[in-house]
Amino acid sequence: MARPRVVDAEYSARWHDAGTYDVNTKTGGANGSIRYEEEYTHGSNAGLKIAIDLLEPIKAKSPKITYADLYQLAGVVAVEVTGGPTVEFIPGRRDSSVCPREGRLPDAKKGCFSKDSVTSYLNQH
Repeated sequence: MARPRVVDAEYSARWHDAGTYDVNTKTGGANGSIRYEEEYTHGSNAGLKIAIDLLEPIKAKSPKITYADLYQLAGVVAVEVTGGPTVEFIPGRRDSSVCPREGRLPDAKKGCFSKDSVTSYLNQH
């Protein structure tokens, strides 16, 4: 059985890497940049270093997978092991060394996303 804290951290790392996408500039997003200290030390990313560190041995054994794909795949697995739906995983993301500025994640305090905004966001990825 999966350890809840690990599963939560992996899913959160997936979201925090992808959630920085800016549709206007077409920057940020699921690009693996969360692995850099400049980004994982953002206040909203507190506690995610554990997820990044847990995936390093897998990356070392599988150098052909990008960090971007590895983090997204870990999130897909996290959803499934917690009883969530099977989420199709399509590889092909490129890694980036450019970290988004702090504050690019949507603010959870501003309420829920609408179905249309979530659909629009997902269609961009």
